[in-house]
Amino acid sequence: SCEQEKEFLSRKGVSFVDKNIRTDPAALQELLKLGYRATPVTIIDGEAVVGFDRGKIERLLGLA
Repeated sequence: SCEQEKEFLSRKGVSFVDKNIRTDPAALQELLKLGYRATPVTIIDGEAVVGFDRGKIERLLGLA
C-alpha cells in the first residue's frame, strides 16, 4: 500500500515526492499518461515499480 511504502522509504532515509491522485488532478493525469491505473507507482531512475515491491525498490536504490 502507499502508506506502507512511504513509511518504508522514510525509515530508510530516502527522500521522495508524494503525489496524491485523489486530491491532485495533475498527479492523476501523470499516472494515466504513464499507462497505470493503480497505486503506488514509484519511478526510480526511470524504472517504474508498480505496487509496494520492497525487494525491487531496495535493489533499484542500492539498499539491498
